[in-house]
Amino acid sequence: MDAEKVEDIEIRLLLEAIYRRYHYDFRNYAQASIRRRLRQARERMGIKTFSALQDKLLHDPAVAGQVLRFMTVQVSDFFRDPSYFRTLREKVVPHLRTYPSLKVWIAGCSAGEELHSLAILFREEGLEERTLFYATDINQEALEIAARGIYPLDRLKAFTENHRLSGGKSSLSDYYTTGYGGAVFDKSLRERVVFSDHSLVTDAVFSEMHLISCRNVMIYFDRDLQDRAIALFRDSLIRNGFLGLGSKESLRFSAHSADFADFAREEKIYQRRKA
Repeated sequence: MDAEKVEDIEIRLLLEAIYRRYHYDFRNYAQASIRRRLRQARERMGIKTFSALQDKLLHDPAVAGQVLRFMTVQVSDFFRDPSYFRTLREKVVPHLRTYPSLKVWIAGCSAGEELHSLAILFREEGLEERTLFYATDINQEALEIAARGIYPLDRLKAFTENHRLSGGKSSLSDYYTTGYGGAVFDKSLRERVVFSDHSLVTDAVFSEMHLISCRNVMIYFDRDLQDRAIALFRDSLIRNGFLGLGSKESLRFSAHSADFADFAREEKIYQRRKA
């Protein structure tokens, strides 16, 4: 048996160990991505084989935490892909205005950049006070960063430009102060936020959502897991509710594509059908 096949066996056993020991299920993630991240973890930790990594992980929760950080990608920006937020502002918000109260789910919220972006957008559009935001991720460390709302100062230039391009109605500097070596975003932006550990692989729906934004998450899933997540979103949305995906994601080949209508095709924003 060649080395690559042995490595495949090791990776399958490692993913099974993570699931059984810590209840994080990466078994149906896209294998190329998983292999790349696990190799990075192994090399960074100075461990020669995946079997040795599995042994350490099973007996040391601290090692599991290190591996989890490699397994969950935490890369985002405020108002990432500004045209997505501009489309939300110009085309989705007019529909949302018709509801007396709103529920928004940011699935796979990472370190909170998208959450804060949506909170700012909803404040600028006068919808914040009637909205409850749900920010979820499987990485507890990322959720803690999101809840603190402190980001490096060297990222502010890009954040500010994205906000401007998204159609921002004020200056981004209105929403933060500097301190603790970073930009501290106003805690009032998080007063209507529920942070929760939630897995799209194993957990249940959040009901009666008006908007779900889950971007650049499902690109790491295989087809079956993508279909599970889409079904979860469908069952979480109200009729005519909106689903926003990342620029490299689509419902086109999903088993549940018929449950959604294209709303803004270029920006990958869909609307749940009435039936």
